[in-house]
Amino acid sequence: MNDTDQLDLAALLCSRLCHDLLSPVGALTNGLELLADERDAEMRQRCFELLEQSARISADKLKFFRLAFGAAGGFGESVPVDEAKAVTEALVGDAKRVQLNWALTADRMPKGAVKVMLNFAQIGLDALVRGGTLDVGAESRNGASEIVVRAAGPRIAFDETIGRALENRLDPGELTSRTAAAHMLALLAKQAGGGLQFMRSDDALVLGAVLPEG
Repeated sequence: MNDTDQLDLAALLCSRLCHDLLSPVGALTNGLELLADERDAEMRQRCFELLEQSARISADKLKFFRLAFGAAGGFGESVPVDEAKAVTEALVGDAKRVQLNWALTADRMPKGAVKVMLNFAQIGLDALVRGGTLDVGAESRNGASEIVVRAAGPRIAFDETIGRALENRLDPGELTSRTAAAHMLALLAKQAGGGLQFMRSDDALVLGAVLPEG
């Protein structure tokens, strides 16, 4: 990956982050404008509730992206599983109509494995446009982190270009803010000497990874 490609990927990941934060931050701005003009006590209270909700969603997304995209400074070479669970549960809670289930065996996971797990969870959540269940599992076995995420629900929505990005076989021009995170995972897996795979049907999307540790 040359310097230009690295810059493009960084810019596209930033675009994805900004896109996801635009709605809750915009709601904060609108709420403050309404609050400045509103005199009715009941409506002012409603404005405060909306501001609180938007601020919480913004904070939840920033915490999630810090681990999913960023360097996750302060955690060393591994991240407590509880941190990954907390940011994912907050993200799913904001989405509604999705039941989240966990199957994790370790107290901590390598940073790279956490990035893969969180981004898999995000991809799975995006696929559940009509609600459903999101199952997240991970374990350390034979010197490798094994991760599986399954999104199950009616009429799964999954862009095939994201699948090609996970397999590191994007066509020219297909690297966009929508596929950047999946492309990042493919590069991460390649660097670690591991691999990613996915399977999709009308009512389920399964994402898997094996990442050697150390």
